Amino acid sequence: MADTTREPILEVRNLVKHFPLTQGIVFRRQVGAVRAVDDISFTLYPGETLGIVGESGCGKSTVAKLLMNLERATAGEIFYKGDDISKLSGRALKAVRRNIQMVFQDPYTSLNPRMTVGDIIGEPFDIHPEAAPKGDKQARVRELLDVVGLNPEYINRYPHQFSGGQRQRIGIARGLALNPEIIICDEPVSALDVSVQAQVINLMEKLQDEFGLSYLFIAHDLSIVRHISDRVGVMYLGKMVEIGSDTAIYDHPTHPYTQALLSAVPLPDPDAREGRERIILTGDVPSPANPPSGCRFRTRCWKAQDRCAEELPLLAVPQRYADADTAVAHDSACHFAEEKPQVTHA
Repeated sequence: MADTTREPILEVRNLVKHFPLTQGIVFRRQVGAVRAVDDISFTLYPGETLGIVGESGCGKSTVAKLLMNLERATAGEIFYKGDDISKLSGRALKAVRRNIQMVFQDPYTSLNPRMTVGDIIGEPFDIHPEAAPKGDKQARVRELLDVVGLNPEYINRYPHQFSGGQRQRIGIARGLALNPEIIICDEPVSALDVSVQAQVINLMEKLQDEFGLSYLFIAHDLSIVRHISDRVGVMYLGKMVEIGSDTAIYDHPTHPYTQALLSAVPLPDPDAREGRERIILTGDVPSPANPPSGCRFRTRCWKAQDRCAEELPLLAVPQRYADADTAVAHDSACHFAEEKPQVTHA
């Protein structure tokens, strides 16, 4: 459970990442930029899971890479326990990465096929010898295998000898090796079968309770995000368009894009399906190299008016909900934000 009475463990302010578009073979010149992440801000509290959702290409995975400094931010700041880590390098960056680890999307490509499981999980100790166990390193690796629900006797096996779910457990064990405080999960279950997804999610929740972890959980499956998250942020075309508690986002969505996403979530109950308003978006997602003026969602929005093309909406609590119950009031980047209680969600 998140402790929002304490200072955020991670704070992102006005984060921007533009990838240059160049032209020419010999004399290459920049002719534009892909605005993958364009001025987003959010906080992560100790023990909290913040879910980030959105369509493919909206910038979710780029955010994860920026937080790990796998990509350098074009602008903005990333604060870990009050210290700006966005421009760190060398030993300073290495020290921070002890406390911020990552679980990658594809367990088939994120594990070195030429290394044994013991070597994969134990590799962080080679990179950070100061964090290595004082006794037998192999004993610690066996302990980590047991923690994630794998037989410690598998220590000398290779990744190809495991199923997808088992490989992801190996990736989680590697992420836990240095006792981090934050784990960034970049679509950690999207490559797994549905039944295996549930097992991995339940394991992650158990580990969070046991070790007091904070998760940034990136996914496109809204049902999974609701199950594991305390708060949810919705991204569209490099922008954060709505963010709030899981109850606020799923039961009281105010941004048209969030409403459209939730209306497409499959419902097992036939009566609930019949009583739900389905929102069909028209048009294609604009190019991040040439986003629309004003509100990025306006080209597909049924509420769009002239103001939407002229003025960028701020991510803030809509005025009409400013005095509402805190379970309802949350930030939304829409000039005409409106709750749609008639839409029923799973």
